[in-house]
Amino acid sequence: MKVFSLKANENWICDRFVNEWEQHNPDICTDNVYEADVLWLVAGWAFNQLPFHLMMKKKVVTTMHHIDFEKFDDIAHRQFMHRDSMTDAYHVPCEKTMEQVKKLTDKDIFVQPFWVNQDMWFDMPDKKAVRKEIRLPLDKNLIGSFQRDTEGHDLKSPKLSKGPDVFCDIVESMHKQNPNTEVVLAGWRRQYVMNRLKSKNIKFHYFEWADFCLLNKLYNSLDLYLVSARCEGGPQSVPECAITKTPIISTDVGLARRILHDESIYNIGGALGRPNVDAAYQNVQNYLMPHGFKPFREFLSAL
Repeated sequence: MKVFSLKANENWICDRFVNEWEQHNPDICTDNVYEADVLWLVAGWAFNQLPFHLMMKKKVVTTMHHIDFEKFDDIAHRQFMHRDSMTDAYHVPCEKTMEQVKKLTDKDIFVQPFWVNQDMWFDMPDKKAVRKEIRLPLDKNLIGSFQRDTEGHDLKSPKLSKGPDVFCDIVESMHKQNPNTEVVLAGWRRQYVMNRLKSKNIKFHYFEWADFCLLNKLYNSLDLYLVSARCEGGPQSVPECAITKTPIISTDVGLARRILHDESIYNIGGALGRPNVDAAYQNVQNYLMPHGFKPFREFLSAL
């Protein structure tokens, strides 16, 4: 069996997943789409990069990370159905996405979180040394958020599926209780959160072009990572916080219940949870490389 894995070349997480998969599974991977037995569309939205006639001849697996039905208009539906006609089976990272996809297709659905690269994400116990190295204050309560939150069409409107408004509401409340609270942001399109924080005079530290090495240090500098999303397939910050032993609380999205303790999950508008670092670290062990590749190899081989 040979597998061709499609990435989008957008410098997004799907590109990293494909690179890790190919690096660690060279015996079944090929970069020749014509040689492949299975086409794995890790970046499913980029399927138009592949020849239509070829997709009809090969076994095709499409990964659906999540579906934002608030934006799932007629055009998105037609695109889904067009791709569905060429798809033999779906891969989704969590049960919540599976329930979304089941509303649109009767194709088989494989539920499995992506693997975790423990060589990239790891605990750095000396938080003070980490903060000194990346020039973050030693005496502040640092709350982190490392995903985009603003729509690209105007760089002002909040990307509501990510819950940036919820994040800001919570941070503002925390800051009132503890004025020593500051925010650490990373990633593109953070304008909505930054503008909200500025309006409340809450100091933040922004790392727009953080590579993976710096991101690992940022995780290890935090007192709390806050996931506030309304709809997610991951988010990858959940396993990344778990393996770096970063305290995290999250809304009930994506992978949260697979990795976090129940007490670390909260409802929007309700009481906040509390981090359980030990439980998260123990649960994430199930997805570390190379063990985390095994379910994917078995699923693709079975096709």
